[in-house]
Amino acid sequence: MIVVTAATGQLGRLVIAKLLNTTPAAQIVAAVRDPAKAADLAAQGVQVRRADYTDPASLDAAFAGAGKVLLISSNDLGNRVAQHRNAIDAAARAKVSLLAYTSVLHADRSTLSLAAEHRETEDAVRASGVPYSLLRNGWYVENYTGSLGAAVAHGALAGGAGEGRIAAAAREDYAEAAAAVLTKAGAVEQVYELAGDTSFTLADLAAEVSRQTGKAIPFHNLSQEEYRGMLVNVGLPAPLAELIADSDAQAAKGALFDDSRTLGKLIGRPTISLADAVKAAL
Repeated sequence: MIVVTAATGQLGRLVIAKLLNTTPAAQIVAAVRDPAKAADLAAQGVQVRRADYTDPASLDAAFAGAGKVLLISSNDLGNRVAQHRNAIDAAARAKVSLLAYTSVLHADRSTLSLAAEHRETEDAVRASGVPYSLLRNGWYVENYTGSLGAAVAHGALAGGAGEGRIAAAAREDYAEAAAAVLTKAGAVEQVYELAGDTSFTLADLAAEVSRQTGKAIPFHNLSQEEYRGMLVNVGLPAPLAELIADSDAQAAKGALFDDSRTLGKLIGRPTISLADAVKAAL
């Protein structure tokens, strides 16, 4: 039995969809905070169990009988290490044969501010004694394409990544990789550095948007502080704006680049191209 946490999130739903291609629905557990939001999964035969990272008892119940667990990282920035520890401890108590964790690209040496919590979680996974795989996901291309509507409307794409190359892939690519690891034999105590097969700069992204829309969309590179301020001005919470601005600033230094093509090899096909990602977003 395979348990997927945060199963009603954007990544979790995609992982379950991929698992359903090869695994009987009755052997898949969607572990979610609010089971009502997983009614569509239950209708497909997937087991739905309540699981709250802050409630160890709920995690024990959700992981009961599990062979493998995918721990999708919490989005509660600043508090998620403690939440992850609860899930890791529950997986240890359940004696699972594999605990897979969605970390961040090059977590052991990444300069991204968000990498610190992933490093702490990875350390906890290793210390737990549970067989594990670390899925170090690179950037989701949707992190950038999700705002293309605003870029087209305003006639410019703004960011702070300079000429840094970003090896992004689609959320669906990462979901397929997670499903592959969860269903393959012997995939334990491995670290997967997962990123797009090809990389792009934000200027490349702007150029592709320009090509597909027939409208000139230049890229405006901002300082980290300028970009953070812009994001706050358009309504983002200050902590999130700081995280995004930091991510771009570190991308300018290469933090979101990887050319190993491990992701494409793992899923057995090329990851999404920039052109296809832009087309889908537009």
